[in-house]
Amino acid sequence: MTFDRVRDDNWGINMSNEAVRQALHPTPDPSPRRGGELKRVPVSLICLLLALTPTTAFAAEGALISPSVYEFMVFVIAVFVGYYVVWSVTPALHTPLMSVTNAISSVIVVGALLAVGVSLTSSDSSIAKVFGFLALTMASVNIFGGFLVTNRMLAMYKKKDAPAKKDG
Repeated sequence: MTFDRVRDDNWGINMSNEAVRQALHPTPDPSPRRGGELKRVPVSLICLLLALTPTTAFAAEGALISPSVYEFMVFVIAVFVGYYVVWSVTPALHTPLMSVTNAISSVIVVGALLAVGVSLTSSDSSIAKVFGFLALTMASVNIFGGFLVTNRMLAMYKKKDAPAKKDG
């Protein structure tokens, strides 16, 4: 590639020459912007949920509201917290964080065991036991599946043994 006189006394690469222009690599495009920023939970929502939980528990004890409404509210809070916890993790980190997912699932197992085995309300609700058993089953499948995936991932990085040499 030759340098041409681009302007008066300035030497440089003549970009108007088609052969020279095609021989050069274009400058890389600017890095793409991320699709969207992580969603942050508004602090006011967290404060509201934290304030309502003890208040509703006190109201449920005094039978001001139905215990099923209280249980539903706890479920809704768990859904919100779970949604924001899971979706705030970068997708590239999902596989390395499988052990954290297993830990979260183990907490679900503890809660499900409580729902199945302990009567939390005055009326012995079979619906709570059924949902507790379903939660226990799904969380157990998640834990065992997570361990299997982690095992397979770690096996990919193990060195394979060299084949045995044949005498002959």
